[in-house]
Amino acid sequence: MNWLIHLFRKPTPLEAATRELVLAQHAKLEAQTAVEYATAITAYNDKRITRLLKYINEETAGEAK
Repeated sequence: MNWLIHLFRKPTPLEAATRELVLAQHAKLEAQTAVEYATAITAYNDKRITRLLKYINEETAGEAK
């Protein structure tokens, strides 16, 4: 029965702060994952743009001959 009372009581300020800290740490990890993903996608697209520009330059140079 004690666990039921504990379940519905208001948390102490320390308990609330501890829970908020855990939530902030999880949010930070998710943000870091998003940064890693965005960085990888940016690098991928940079390489893709370089490859496509090279191809276009080679093809248009061949037409000029």
